[in-house]
Amino acid sequence: MHSIQTAPNDKIEDIDSACLRALTDGDRAAFAQIVDRWQTRLINFFYRSTGNRADAEDLAQETFIELFRVAARYQAQGTFNAFIFTLARRRLIDGYRKKNRRPLEYVDPGEYFMQSQTEATNQVREIEEAFHCALSTLPDNQRNAILLLQQQGLSYDEIAQALDANVSAIKTWIHRARTHLRHELKDFA
Repeated sequence: MHSIQTAPNDKIEDIDSACLRALTDGDRAAFAQIVDRWQTRLINFFYRSTGNRADAEDLAQETFIELFRVAARYQAQGTFNAFIFTLARRRLIDGYRKKNRRPLEYVDPGEYFMQSQTEATNQVREIEEAFHCALSTLPDNQRNAILLLQQQGLSYDEIAQALDANVSAIKTWIHRARTHLRHELKDFA
């Protein structure tokens, strides 16, 4: 495993950037480390955007293929988080184009959780379904921005870089997404 190295500009290089650089030097095991660290996060991001587990897994795989393809050209100009989610966003857009923006296939988010059939569990499932439905009605830019913030923990600057927008637009999208979600889920408050 490669250790974190100091880049020429004296900025500490993150582990994923170091692994990507190691890949370009011929270390294929470094790429496996990136996949291990990012696979679940990417699948979750795509699942929340598409509502379909199989599509989410396919899009995550396509993102890793693209990452492998562009590894030699990678320049650490920002965080690796923003870089990989920029690639992910492009795959998502391409996926929407391929499917001609067909309606989302409904998948019960509760099926991925092993839970007992108690009354509390049913209420949680109902809230998850309502959240998923409310999320699916958001415009793409708002949905992607709120998911990158809440689900992936990216900063506003990283989200702006990943979505190719300025920070004030990101703040507006997130505010509108939160307002919409609050309105749609007011019965559960």
